[in-house]
Amino acid sequence: MIRMLIFIASGLIALQSLALNLPPDSLHPNDLELPLMKGNIPVIKHVGYAFQYSEKHEQAFWVGYELTKKETEKAFDRTDEFIPDPAVSTGTATVGDYLKSGYDRGHLAPAADMGWSQQAMAESFYFSNMSPQVPGFNRGIWKMLEEQVRTWAKAYDSIYVVTGPVLKDGLVQMGSNGVSIPKYYYKVILDNTGGDAKAIGFLMPNEASKEPLENFAVSVDQVEQETGIDFFNKLPDSRENAFEKEVCIPCWTWKIINSPSPNPSTPTQPGSLQSQCKGITKAGARCSRNTTDADGFCYQHKP
Repeated sequence: MIRMLIFIASGLIALQSLALNLPPDSLHPNDLELPLMKGNIPVIKHVGYAFQYSEKHEQAFWVGYELTKKETEKAFDRTDEFIPDPAVSTGTATVGDYLKSGYDRGHLAPAADMGWSQQAMAESFYFSNMSPQVPGFNRGIWKMLEEQVRTWAKAYDSIYVVTGPVLKDGLVQMGSNGVSIPKYYYKVILDNTGGDAKAIGFLMPNEASKEPLENFAVSVDQVEQETGIDFFNKLPDSRENAFEKEVCIPCWTWKIINSPSPNPSTPTQPGSLQSQCKGITKAGARCSRNTTDADGFCYQHKP
């Protein structure tokens, strides 16, 4: 009976592939997270993510990665050590560009998505992965979207994520290196598993918001029109077009699944004992971040 079911399932896959005039393996190509952009811009790969860098805007056009259910299990804590990316030959932004700017160093690939590897976590703090975000946006609706994406990785076992700023001419710049301040950010997510494969996009203004995430959901096609980037182009055209032209809100689960706590047996870096930051927010409350720094302050509230 089991052999018969396997035979039937294999036949269905083969029929689907024949309908697309493609071999079965082409339905699940590698590097789906790597989009296509015009121009001769190198793709730089780190352990946890890849990206193409805009020297003009001093930040990435896009950051892409696959996130699996296993990788949402946090094994390493944040480093909070923001440093230039040595892989970008033209140089990246620096701490000085953000200093007293009023903008957060907003992660594109979230640090919380990189907790499965010590190196991936450290590399998530490269300035190539940062973009200037309004604090209320970075710590509010953007963070909510990041948590939702992790939920989808847990619910669907594996997803592909591409995220970044909407970079256009005429953006206000800050710092000595001229870091552009985006007006909008995007994410596109692909669930390419099983028979209910699907994709969804998000476009969000760089401002605080109390609206539900669903209000920012758009088709992947719309994000492509805003950015000029071709996402998930390695899929067969028929499959790609079907995924990208519409957005199906009910097709996705919207209940947040919290990540498990760090494994206490996992080795951490020396001096990694955490304590709550001593800093005080603009609202007069104590900062809720944890820090491993000896002075007791997180990066945002260092004296």
